Amino acid sequence: MITLLLGLFIILYAMSNIDLEKYRSAVSEMGSIFGGSGLLGGANVVNPVEKEDTAVLTQIDQLKKDLSNLIENDSYGSSISLEENERGITLHILDDILFSSGSADLENGSKEILSKIAALVKKMPNDIRIEGHTDNVPIHNSQYPSNWHLSVARALNTAYFLINDEGLDPDKISIVGYSEYQPIAENDSDENRAKNRRVDFVIIK
Repeated sequence: MITLLLGLFIILYAMSNIDLEKYRSAVSEMGSIFGGSGLLGGANVVNPVEKEDTAVLTQIDQLKKDLSNLIENDSYGSSISLEENERGITLHILDDILFSSGSADLENGSKEILSKIAALVKKMPNDIRIEGHTDNVPIHNSQYPSNWHLSVARALNTAYFLINDEGLDPDKISIVGYSEYQPIAENDSDENRAKNRRVDFVIIK
């Protein structure tokens, strides 16, 4: 009984420190005491944190595939692009399929694509950031006195739709407005300025 209790406490101690080498060493030692190839029958020990990370990575890979298929199959290639970097996966959605010029109100047609995107990203455990961007052409009207106001309003209305109409978890969503200060193209032509007027979905790693 004392030997069994000692073995139990050694294993609990090793697991509490999540030290894979110590855990394997303890298993090996207990196997030599009780006979056989170890308490786990010689099976490889998998760190539960590593296993969870692998599962999330698999989900990320599947999400990238699903988003790419959505862009291709629904012919959104001219208005939506997919990027992966150190932050995570980013969907660049140009404003021409979301808003009228100088407006932050979602067009009826934009809600269809947002619904399709929401159906894919809501499966993920990751946080999601909605980012509003504009070009460098100043805006000044009664509703939006600056590009800062417009970029924040666009991010906010997009996030609000995803939460209230599509059921995304508000605990996982944040918004930010960057105005003209995070361009992805030079603001030197109408075509390039159109690339900068966008809303980004960032599925954070």
